[in-house]
Amino acid sequence: MIRDDIKAATITAMKAKEKERTATLRQISAKIKDRDIEERTSSKEIDDDVLVTSVLQKMAKQRRESITMYRDGGREELAAKEEAELAVIDEFLPQMMSEVETAAAIAAIKEETGASGMQDMGKVMGELKARHGAVLDGKMASGLVKAALS
Repeated sequence: MIRDDIKAATITAMKAKEKERTATLRQISAKIKDRDIEERTSSKEIDDDVLVTSVLQKMAKQRRESITMYRDGGREELAAKEEAELAVIDEFLPQMMSEVETAAAIAAIKEETGASGMQDMGKVMGELKARHGAVLDGKMASGLVKAALS
């Protein structure tokens, strides 16, 4: 499980006295714990790896946006810090589906559901997220679904 890998990496980083890596791993653990607390009130049960992956994807997205903003603002030292954090986060993210794999999954779902136009986009995206949510790039998938249904 990803959660166990993160705990083990935190212990290893602490023993190696890698301060920045330890801080990032602790940040990840804190975000996961926050999400666990949010999910306590939810009635549906979520697979642990899916939950952890969604937290990691959100953190990675935030880091990418921050890097862009810092670079645009001429703050290279802050961008470098965010890049270091992003590298640690990326270590634990599962390999995302490629564009070809995503297109193939969309074609299969489109055929199964009988989707034919843009009014079926929600149905196709919902099924795509249900099947491949943890390894799916939502932005890319959205564009591919639009192209397939138009």
